[in-house]
Amino acid sequence: MAAHCVFMDQPITVKSDKTVVTEEEITSTYEYHNTLVEGSTVTPTKEIYTFKTSRRVPKVGMMLVGWGGNNGSTATAGILANKLGTTWRTKDGVKTPNYFGSITQASTVKLGTDAAGHSVYVPMKNLLPLVDPNDLVIGGWDISKMNLGDAMRRSRVLDVALQDQLYDQMKEMVPLPSIYFPDFIAANQADRADNVLTGTKQMQMDQIRQDIRDFKATHGLDKVIVLWTANTERFAAIEEGINDTAENLLESIKRGEEEISPSTLFAVACILEKTLYINGSPQNTFVPGVLELADREGVMVAGDDFKSGQTKMKSVMVDFLVSAGIKPVSIASYNHLGNNDGKNLNAPQTFRSKEISKSNVVDDMVASNRLLYGEDEHPDHVVVIKYMPYVADSKRAMDEYTSEIFMGGVNTIVMHNTCEDSLLATPLILDLVILAEICERIQIKKDDGEWESFHSVLSILSYLIKAPLVPRGTPVVNALFAQKQCIVNIFRAALGLPAENNMMLEHKLPSQIVAMTGAAEEAAPARKRQRK
Repeated sequence: MAAHCVFMDQPITVKSDKTVVTEEEITSTYEYHNTLVEGSTVTPTKEIYTFKTSRRVPKVGMMLVGWGGNNGSTATAGILANKLGTTWRTKDGVKTPNYFGSITQASTVKLGTDAAGHSVYVPMKNLLPLVDPNDLVIGGWDISKMNLGDAMRRSRVLDVALQDQLYDQMKEMVPLPSIYFPDFIAANQADRADNVLTGTKQMQMDQIRQDIRDFKATHGLDKVIVLWTANTERFAAIEEGINDTAENLLESIKRGEEEISPSTLFAVACILEKTLYINGSPQNTFVPGVLELADREGVMVAGDDFKSGQTKMKSVMVDFLVSAGIKPVSIASYNHLGNNDGKNLNAPQTFRSKEISKSNVVDDMVASNRLLYGEDEHPDHVVVIKYMPYVADSKRAMDEYTSEIFMGGVNTIVMHNTCEDSLLATPLILDLVILAEICERIQIKKDDGEWESFHSVLSILSYLIKAPLVPRGTPVVNALFAQKQCIVNIFRAALGLPAENNMMLEHKLPSQIVAMTGAAEEAAPARKRQRK
């Protein structure tokens, strides 16, 4: 049977009186349909929103904290290989560069249906004018002064034949000195810390601000986005008078308070420089004072912790089980890895940060089905991470899901997942930067209200994050497909298109099926009609 799908890779033209496209911007009127629940009474609602999206794609700098680590060196090498069209030989043949694993660059979304009823799919990147990852200007900081060429070799992630072709260019890239407070990461990281800032916490934060300004000026950038892909830190204590408000936090930095972490200093520096900041690790960078400061300054932030392998699968598996009426009662997750991330997580205080971000991923799905779970009932959930140097970046993840099924039965699913850690994380880094950037170019107003940007906490990026940061008082969504559809439907709204609902009514009614079959036959080439 022929597939009822059509792939289209060309610019999209929206024909609608609700959408106006000029050289500068796309303006759309969107009807937001929802359902209001009051007790046992439900009322359909409709609200009118107007979206305005700038079409001018800026020149963007991506500054990575932890640039010399596995993720940073792999991201740099990947972009360089794609930009140069570098090919390399392996035992399986010649390989070409790609952006597989990136939803903006390598996934498609359903645009609609054609007259014959075929679903038409387009690259996500064709919906709105996004930054091309090949155009990103890369820089950053690291506590190790090793150049990016040697860092790439140290990481043991990419094929040697590719490394050898990129090495000469990458060896010229050297990270800026970074912030290093030994108390916040594992003691085993001390031997790498030969490229660190000195002085008071205020002085070090001021230097980060200067680095951002210099990078932007040197490369003629329109904007810079900073992303933390450095070591996992221990959790910082939330203390009244220290980091609980924006003013207390700024004063604490001036005094050099011990509980101000490196990642929080980077976040504050970025906010004061009007620079979007993304936290790709699980620690609590965004203490209350940081979030208040971001809101006050109108700067967007996002986090926490990349969702690339085991946790992404967990958010799919638990969503499937619970929505199918199956009750997970025990989830055991084990990992071992041998990269520097694993080495740092060998310390109990840093592992605890990771354990928290990995463990909360099932909460909203469990809470959605009180037919299965009581009010305070949760599955037993254990996460174990061990350091195994030999496996390097090739992380092993093993999961056991035990569930209660019909009439007292028990179902057990066991999964083994070999996660090439940095090769899965790098596309997330690019997506986070690209999607965060377009969010800065979208404005929305409700009815005749004032234009607004998205909230300073970018919850739209939850698809890419283990422990999604959301605005206070709003729900945390961990179900993977709901997170993806949030992004897609906001993009569709910005074009004035309705949300994708998957009803496909045109394929459910006999009269519609007959009409579409006729249209398909008319559209088929003459020789195919004769063959029938």
